[in-house]
Amino acid sequence: MSGKNLPSTGGSKQVAAFLSRAQALAPVGAAKTAPKGRLVYAMDATASREPMWERAAKIQGEMFLAARDLGGLAVQLVHYGGLATFEASPWAENAADLVARMAAVRCEAGETQIANVLRHALAETKRRKVGALVFVGDAVEESADLLAGLAGQLALAGLPVFVFHEGGDPAARRTLETIARLTRGAYCPFDANAPDALKNLLAAAAAYAAGGRPALADLSKRSSGAAAQTLLAQLK
Repeated sequence: MSGKNLPSTGGSKQVAAFLSRAQALAPVGAAKTAPKGRLVYAMDATASREPMWERAAKIQGEMFLAARDLGGLAVQLVHYGGLATFEASPWAENAADLVARMAAVRCEAGETQIANVLRHALAETKRRKVGALVFVGDAVEESADLLAGLAGQLALAGLPVFVFHEGGDPAARRTLETIARLTRGAYCPFDANAPDALKNLLAAAAAYAAGGRPALADLSKRSSGAAAQTLLAQLK
């Protein structure tokens, strides 16, 4: 079942406001400096996730803002949906590019492809170091053993997975927690009705991708650093 074109007009206004603020805060010459961190941002775009996709399209720009003072961030959007859709965008270095790509995605009914996400992230970090893989999803329909094996390969490559789990399905949770644990990443459930939770988790993951554990620790000391503290507590 196909979803609507996303994001909505209201979301576009929010994105425009964010971009204006980010541009005003950006340090002189920042646009000419290659981003310090790289983050693969993978999302389940099956039909059940259509409402959350729209919210994520509105808030994901916070990742760039969180990483700005740490040398910048390049983000690659990966998504799957439908019967055979699996796509990875070019690396984006600003929120506008990522928002435009998310706006073109339609959520469609289909099975999860988390194994493909993990394989793709492994191939990317072998080409050039990736600081973190963020996966946002609500279900797991694949072999737990297969996913654990791929997580082990990511661990050997030094690529932590930050799993942000919508809905908290118990069966999915066990597998997703294992992926996070084996890769020395972190697992965090969130409520789709509380978009600020995902916004803060994405910002914390971006800080880690751009500046490593020290950047995440610094973020955790701020008044809005609860998400960073949650991730930091799980990192090995």
